[in-house]
Amino acid sequence: MINDFRFLENEEAGQGMVEYSLILALIVVVCIVAITFFGEGALGLYNNAINNIPG
Repeated sequence: MINDFRFLENEEAGQGMVEYSLILALIVVVCIVAITFFGEGALGLYNNAINNIPG
């Protein structure tokens, strides 16, 4: 029975991977929200700058 729970000794590596995955997922969500929120304004700024370049 004790051997059945030996796998719990190595769970720390898996825990670290899950934590990094959650942080990465949070960063992706924040980037998507920022692009969605600021995307239209940034596109307008770029178009305005391009249209005002002489030539």
